[in-house]
Amino acid sequence: MINQILTYKEVLEIFKKLLRSNSLKYTKQRELILEIIYNNQGHFTPEDIYNLIKKSYPNVRLGIATVYRTLGLLEDANIVSSISFGAKGKKYEFGLGEHHDHLVCIVCGAIEEFVDDTIERQQELIAKKHNFKMTNHIMKITGICKDCQAKKRAKN
Repeated sequence: MINQILTYKEVLEIFKKLLRSNSLKYTKQRELILEIIYNNQGHFTPEDIYNLIKKSYPNVRLGIATVYRTLGLLEDANIVSSISFGAKGKKYEFGLGEHHDHLVCIVCGAIEEFVDDTIERQQELIAKKHNFKMTNHIMKITGICKDCQAKKRAKN
């Protein structure tokens, strides 16, 4: 599990400033989207987020379009980050936690987070070698997870 660097209150203040700077209203629905991502470790589709809110707050009126628009805003501000699954869409996670990279299973879609100091140093060296000022990076390694490999072996 990746640790959160900022408290929820600090993230909420960043979010409120973001809304003001984009001339958007603060709404409970928008905050709930942020809260779900902050408080639930993992990677979520917009539909997952929508369903979690509807289940936890059945009296809150929320449209899926609000979820998509809010995620776009949060992603542009780097408050959330996403992993693309091509035609299958994106999964989102809280983006202000500690940096990490991802292993993504192309069979079941499982995502495993990891941190590797050697990879981090190598990326910095590559950027320096190319006189490139790296400000951020995203690493996604795709393959087949151990569970899917085991299922395939069991079938054979």
